[in-house]
Amino acid sequence: MLGEYRISGRRAADISASIERAVGSGELRPGQLLPPMRELAERLGVNPNTVAAAYRTLRERGVIETAGRRGSRVRPAPATTGRDHIMVDVPEGVRDVSSGNPDPALLPALAAAFAAAAAEGDRAPVLYGEAPVDPELARIARDGFDADGVPEGPLAVVSGALDAVERVLAAHLKPGDTVAVEDPGWSRILDLVPALGLRTVPVGLDDEGPYVDDVRRALEAGARALIVTDRAQNPTGAAVSATRARALRSVLQEHPETLLIEDDHGHGIVDMPLHPLAGATRHWAFVRSAAKAYGPDLRLALLTGDAVTVDRVHGRQQLGPGWVSRLIQRALVRLWADGAVDTRAVAAAYEGRRDALIGALGRRGVVAQGRSGMNVWVPVPDETGAVARLLHGGWAVAPGARFRLSTPPGIRVTVSTLAEDEIEELADAIASALRPAPARSYV
Repeated sequence: MLGEYRISGRRAADISASIERAVGSGELRPGQLLPPMRELAERLGVNPNTVAAAYRTLRERGVIETAGRRGSRVRPAPATTGRDHIMVDVPEGVRDVSSGNPDPALLPALAAAFAAAAAEGDRAPVLYGEAPVDPELARIARDGFDADGVPEGPLAVVSGALDAVERVLAAHLKPGDTVAVEDPGWSRILDLVPALGLRTVPVGLDDEGPYVDDVRRALEAGARALIVTDRAQNPTGAAVSATRARALRSVLQEHPETLLIEDDHGHGIVDMPLHPLAGATRHWAFVRSAAKAYGPDLRLALLTGDAVTVDRVHGRQQLGPGWVSRLIQRALVRLWADGAVDTRAVAAAYEGRRDALIGALGRRGVVAQGRSGMNVWVPVPDETGAVARLLHGGWAVAPGARFRLSTPPGIRVTVSTLAEDEIEELADAIASALRPAPARSYV
């Protein structure tokens, strides 16, 4: 059953550590069946409760999974799996349209905003015990949420959207719980969920957001949480429409104990209305990051939600970092106050590049998806072949495997820095990469 590997230990902590070391080294492989608890207890000369405690620890850490009488196995996708490793190295001279980064030319200058924030800090230093959220930031953020129809709720400031999602999941779920996620979806989320010892169930989507029937099936099957991207979904560019939002809210209202997490990924870079789902369930969280519009190095996101959820996030923050730097918060306030980003112009720039590429691909018979944001998703029959051919042709795209669970193959193209004179050339390269390779005959 275990080949040459022998599990060792007399205490639960030692037994679980022995198994986890073997999983990390590859001596125990994904999907490999572990001994029944009583059998292992007899082999080690310990009480079965000791082995049960060890297995419980491993389940909570996301190392193994248990399926009743079918026993315990090493997780098929260990929690340490990193999708960032599924990428292409971009050689010198190859045009990189794989990164998912915003256009640096559309990001605001930060020096004046940080200088003003630093000067304010010099006049009144922020000390331990002060409020974690800058009052002016809270006011501006709340005005924005109100304008977009996000329900009233307390506010927290966290270190980016992923930090918000992790804190909210940890505040409500326990290892083994299931989370419904978009497929294809943000690779960091697809890594984060299993890293927390949680299970993922895929939910398909189109340009208007998650499929209603997929969400219903996931919740009826016991998913405890649902993560939805409202606008500029990564990697497909989907944006939840008003019609889809109404249908999704109806499903969520049938499952009021579902934890709903919404990521407004398109805030500041998309000029289309928001249709939030927040408030359809008892516990919810709505996240807005400054990264895409103001720069990825501004590790700041705004989180609102129901009182219990935000209170738990605040409480856990106090035991860790305490708060997100008020210097960064004040700098963002200054950027907002000064109108440092013309969101309509940024949205128009990304929309123009995105629509131009989708149109060029359509004229070549290639179907592509990208309703909003800075990415275009192109379904392909052979993902590895398409990526390799494009790289050979001078274009680096992101492999769809980084973003997929069970959805068919695809590639993601980031259009944020595409110049007008590059569109046709890139469309030609993609169309060529998707054609079947010429047949070869051998004598």
